[in-house]
Amino acid sequence: MQRIGVFVCWCGSNIAGTVDVKVVAEALKSEPGVVFSTDYQYMCSQAGQDLIKNAVKEHNLTGIVVCSCSPRMHEATFRKTASAAGLNPYMVEIANIREQCSWVHKEMPLGTEKAIILGKAAVAKVSLNTPLTPGESPVTKRALVIGGGIAGIQTALDIADAGFPVDIVEKKATIGGKMAQLDKTFPTLDCAACILTPKMVDVAQNENIRIFSYSDVEEVKGFVGNFNVKIKKRARFVDETKCTGCGACIEKCPQKKVPNEFNLGMDNRRAIYIPFAQAVPKVATIDPDYCNMLKNGKCGVCSKFCAAGAIDYKQKDEIIEEKYGAIVVATGFEPISMDKFDEFAYSQSKDVITSLEFERLTNAAGPTAGKLLRPSDGKHPQKIVFVQCVGSRCSACAEKGKEYCSKICCMYTAKHAMLTRDKYPDTEVTVFYIDVRTPGKNFDEFQRRAVEEYGVNYVKGMVGKITPEGDKLKVRASDLIANKQINIDADLVVLAAAIEPDKSARPLATMLTASMDTNDFFTEAHPKLRPVESPTAGVFLSGTCQGPKDIPETVSQAGAAASKVIGLLQKNKLMGNPCVASSNQLMCNGCSSCERVCPYGAISYEDKEFPGPNRTVKTRRVAVVNPAVCQGCGACTVACPSGAMDLNGFMNTQIMAEVDAICK
Repeated sequence: MQRIGVFVCWCGSNIAGTVDVKVVAEALKSEPGVVFSTDYQYMCSQAGQDLIKNAVKEHNLTGIVVCSCSPRMHEATFRKTASAAGLNPYMVEIANIREQCSWVHKEMPLGTEKAIILGKAAVAKVSLNTPLTPGESPVTKRALVIGGGIAGIQTALDIADAGFPVDIVEKKATIGGKMAQLDKTFPTLDCAACILTPKMVDVAQNENIRIFSYSDVEEVKGFVGNFNVKIKKRARFVDETKCTGCGACIEKCPQKKVPNEFNLGMDNRRAIYIPFAQAVPKVATIDPDYCNMLKNGKCGVCSKFCAAGAIDYKQKDEIIEEKYGAIVVATGFEPISMDKFDEFAYSQSKDVITSLEFERLTNAAGPTAGKLLRPSDGKHPQKIVFVQCVGSRCSACAEKGKEYCSKICCMYTAKHAMLTRDKYPDTEVTVFYIDVRTPGKNFDEFQRRAVEEYGVNYVKGMVGKITPEGDKLKVRASDLIANKQINIDADLVVLAAAIEPDKSARPLATMLTASMDTNDFFTEAHPKLRPVESPTAGVFLSGTCQGPKDIPETVSQAGAAASKVIGLLQKNKLMGNPCVASSNQLMCNGCSSCERVCPYGAISYEDKEFPGPNRTVKTRRVAVVNPAVCQGCGACTVACPSGAMDLNGFMNTQIMAEVDAICK
């Protein structure tokens, strides 16, 4: 016979403000199997947990229902409480009367009624619960970091420094990411390369780190502690073990007119190239789209001048298979395309550029050797207009921009304006902005310096249209404070483009079965309590793949993700999730429907013998679930046409009992 205890939490006024908790506790006393019901102000507190422990012992409870916040928040807390009281932790059910009830209702009678219904459903389910015991699985003590920007670099270094091997997979020919393209960093105006490149060298020299550059993650299978990953190492047509990075092949390559993606197409490179001087690994790569030898078999100049004999035109893509205990996503960001913003004439004039293109123009290693010159004619611009929030905070134009704030634009625009005025005092700089957002440490002071010390003209208003006329750009804008229209003949316009997740994020999330929001940023397990963990166990988040952030915040999150990985890898075994699928083999017809939908590869088939009529034996093909691999997603239970598949802890009978309780 079940002896169920019900514990209703006030959650301060979060629940008690719109739910009469005492009425809920009293109403649930009369439910079948309930022998104890009470309420308390903070059930998750130590006093609240002690209340539960004492009730379990005093009333010999066999099941617990906690009416409180989302199980994502405190289910683990209450399971530990039950375990400490000698009760199986899977005899605990959470009725979410905060997010699903009090937070969505303003009227107390309605909120109270719904809370009672949710409590009844939880009581009905726990009365059918059975004790579950988690299994154990070994941990592969190696980590995978996907993305080689500053987030991936810092994460890998921290994990490697703790003594665990790490692999970095970077899709480009070198690690470094977007930070390698920057000139200076705010708010200290440090040289970006001076900060980044020593870390890149540290990665290359760390014996615990392997770099798979010019590579992509092709497939991810398995589960926390035991991920099986296939990495596609694309052909460079250069032997990395032989190449010395001397650059002789690059100097002699006759194909000179290849758009340089590192400089955002503002100059050209050769068909064989090293992205930038400090690249890691410093290994040449042949671009197959432009190499004459690879396209038509006519050339081979680079091979003739390579003293190390590293050129290999017959090199093929390679698939590398490796096992990992944890995966860190650090796929970074991209500026959004300006193609849809015709009002700013980005596609009409070379002198309308993005902020990242401005970074390359002012970088000593950029296309103009650090000289600020107009892309159209190579002349120094006398009037520069910076336009903020291009594509950011576009609530009215969500089809072409982003509704969120990109967070870094106000600061890097202030940086650009200050550096321009510092190096070229004769240049007139105007910044058009919606709001100035500078919430970081010393950020507000930094932005004020641009106005007060460097004389940058900040105008609160939006640019409506930019029109190229001759060698000038006609900028038409509004000044909201002065309540007037402004027309400026600018020589150069810089657009602070919104940032969005890298295009590889969405297919990667599918491979990892990780959650994403509507903007394709990876979703954290909990925004406050687990900000660097994905809801998928063993998958962690680092940097702007999770949301817009600057370099200091990215490095901080990278260290936090690394600490979580270290905590996981130092364990020899992990307790598995007992809420896994199981097959009733007497009902299974061997149709393979469950196997096809299982994202973890946990279901296989075996031929088993079953007794038939007249003492005969029949052999049938039936499903078998590997509990160590199954993650309890429940996809197989939905797909099974015969009803043979069920999920421990969420059995069909339990779910139907909840439905019946709600519909009474």
